[in-house]
Amino acid sequence: MPRRGLILQTRTHWLLLGLALLCSLVLFLYLLECAPQTDGNASLPGVIGENYGKEYYQALLQEQEEHYQTRATSLKRQIAQLKQELQEMSEKMRSLQERKNVGANGIGYQGHKEQAPSDLLEFLHSQIDKAEVSIGAKLPSEYGVIPFESFTLMKVFQLEMGLTRHPEEKPVRKDKRDELVEVIEAGLEVINNPDEDDEQEDEDGPLGEKLIFNENDFIEGYYRTERDKGTQYELFFKKADLMEYRHVTLFRPFGPLMKVKSEMIDITRSVINIIVPLAERTEAFVQFMQNFRDVCIHQDKRIHLTVVYFGKEGLSKVKSILESVTRWIVFFHTESNFHNYTLVSLNEEFNRGRGLNVGARAWDKGEVLMFFCDVDIYFSAEFLNSCRLNAEPGKKVFYPVVFSLYNPAIVYANQNVPPPVEQQLVHKKDSGFWRDFGFGMTCQYRSDFLTIGGFDMEVKGWGGEDVHLYRKYLHGDLIVIRTPVPGLFHLWHEKRCADELTPEQYRMCIQSKAMNEASHSHMGMLVFREEIETHLRKQAYRTNSEAVG
Repeated sequence: MPRRGLILQTRTHWLLLGLALLCSLVLFLYLLECAPQTDGNASLPGVIGENYGKEYYQALLQEQEEHYQTRATSLKRQIAQLKQELQEMSEKMRSLQERKNVGANGIGYQGHKEQAPSDLLEFLHSQIDKAEVSIGAKLPSEYGVIPFESFTLMKVFQLEMGLTRHPEEKPVRKDKRDELVEVIEAGLEVINNPDEDDEQEDEDGPLGEKLIFNENDFIEGYYRTERDKGTQYELFFKKADLMEYRHVTLFRPFGPLMKVKSEMIDITRSVINIIVPLAERTEAFVQFMQNFRDVCIHQDKRIHLTVVYFGKEGLSKVKSILESVTRWIVFFHTESNFHNYTLVSLNEEFNRGRGLNVGARAWDKGEVLMFFCDVDIYFSAEFLNSCRLNAEPGKKVFYPVVFSLYNPAIVYANQNVPPPVEQQLVHKKDSGFWRDFGFGMTCQYRSDFLTIGGFDMEVKGWGGEDVHLYRKYLHGDLIVIRTPVPGLFHLWHEKRCADELTPEQYRMCIQSKAMNEASHSHMGMLVFREEIETHLRKQAYRTNSEAVG
């Protein structure tokens, strides 16, 4: 028994000794792992002559802190990624569950209504809410505007031309033709089969039958595409024997067309106050008043004219022109007078913004739709209706793009005399261009104009005041309708850039003068005239030489 106990005691002693050695080895390895990595030839940081100084421990502490911060940042990033993946998986599960539910209806071009998942329709409607359809977007400058392009049943009036496209052309590409046909058919479906929430009343035909619209009742349309949202369409329909227009707004959020609204617009009592600032230029005013008489007095008959004249020279002649044009012979050879005009005289230097401000405030009969016009503008009765349809107090202002005609002496150089003005009003590449840098012609309600503060009176001389007003609307909440219209022309006239203009105004004036003169091809013919004439002389000489030989 004593020998057995001695053996057990010896084994226990060696076991404890082995455990002690193992613990010492682990502690030694731990100290080696925690020791800083140093270069064998480099001295440790700290005070010279010391192995471990204060700076050494600070550097070591900073290194460890940066290590833990990096690790913590990495862990936070991984946690965020896991949360995002978890959220996406949850949304997918919810989407699969919601697809069992039946959504609202969509509109196809055939007019039938399709059912779609509620999550898809929610997305499509969110695209409409994000787009500038029901409320205007605040934009930093005029370059941020997405302009509309206008179209009829047969033609498209476009701003983006380049050197191969034309300001007016038939839609050649099949996708563009199909798109416009689909849109018109969808608009007809909305009108002929209205929903209960549509703002229009059922009308009957002359025999009591239901009134049905067709593609021949389509008057005009506008469209524009916001590349990250979809395409907006504004459509106008009218029966020949009715006075009311039908307006349909459609939106294609890169998917099926979706109806935004359908309403009836009555413009029968909408009076337009055309305001024209003028100084001298009585010959141009004679031509303007001839157009005014034919369109406004004889056809539209819902117009008031306000002329704001600067200076004394030519004032009496302007009065005489107004009196003679507004007096005309009607049936039974009786004389009738047009009294809906106002002449305001300002004995001061011409300022377009000042003139339009005065003209707007001269109206004292409450709310009215105003058309800011120049004496060189030719407009049609159709344009006046477009003006009424695209301006709405507190909601929309209309900034049409004018088609500016080139110098007729260059355009019709092969004719002895240029044709009459009415025959020059064509949308061709060599006859003119869409004046997309001009913002002077606009239709807006008087209340909106006064609310926004009118024109900036600090702008003197040529140009600039219209851009300032345009930017005011862009910075506000109103929708700005910007589109080329076929019934609005700027007639060519010689420009003079005064020496008193600022450098920026003078640059704009010269640029406008150059662009107004002729098309790219006609300008090229003028520049290379001598080269062309030399070539023709050589050709004639060669032909004569061959004939003699």
